[in-house]
Amino acid sequence: MEVYFSAMPKVIAQPKTRTKMSTRRHKKGDEIPPEHLQELEALIEQDKQFELLEEDGEPLESEWHVVQIHLLNELVRQHLGDPRHYFCGGNMFIYYSYEQAEAVKARQPAYKGPDFFVVRGVDGRALRRYWAVWREGGRYPDLVVELVSPSTAKKDKEENLHFYAEVMRVPEYFWYDPDRDELRGFRLANMHYEAIEANEQGWLWSKMLEAYIGLWEGGYQGRVGRWVRLYRADGSLVPTIEEVAAQERQRAEQERQRAEQAEAELQRLRQILRERGIEL
Repeated sequence: MEVYFSAMPKVIAQPKTRTKMSTRRHKKGDEIPPEHLQELEALIEQDKQFELLEEDGEPLESEWHVVQIHLLNELVRQHLGDPRHYFCGGNMFIYYSYEQAEAVKARQPAYKGPDFFVVRGVDGRALRRYWAVWREGGRYPDLVVELVSPSTAKKDKEENLHFYAEVMRVPEYFWYDPDRDELRGFRLANMHYEAIEANEQGWLWSKMLEAYIGLWEGGYQGRVGRWVRLYRADGSLVPTIEEVAAQERQRAEQERQRAEQAEAELQRLRQILRERGIEL
């Protein structure tokens, strides 16, 4: 069972005591009081020396979980394009407080991270070994997807509805249970989640991705199964890199066939003209 800790406050540190209440409001450019500056410098130094684990050695539930995470990562990048303004991560630790990080290091029950998440408005080109909220400008995930397994069903379907809404305040949360073939989505409203209504195809609209999240039956990386996919607003499927390459090959083959047919037709017409004594 994972234990959830309170999120980091908006201000990392406050002075422990104040000898006098100031009535003057600090303006931009004012000097930081020495006692505040010393505390901030101590916190910065502490953060530099604070070791964060990248993984815990625990494997994912199944091969399907591994492949599905890769698929989601690929599709988001295909859909959103250049990652200058977003970051997506899969099976990656998310640290939101020192208390939680210490619990993870001590191998105590603690939240470690979702199966897949997206953060908008950040530069996603830099390689990251984990996501530490206080090192990312206080940015939390904007979207989380959990892939349910028998061992995580209660957490993903029940406990996370409170944790992601009240602690991390994730705007959109989705989970898919492959054993029951159930896909659910939720959108944050006043510190609690409201269910996202599915369309006629059973897809769920994500405002964060500006795309539908739905199910699809077919092959990916040599595995045939049922997968969570993205659909554009017009209903078209967001293609994988392999599917784009296949489409290009198909278009090239069609162009080649059209050219051959045109050449054959030209030769046929020339032959008719030659039979009539007309040479071109």
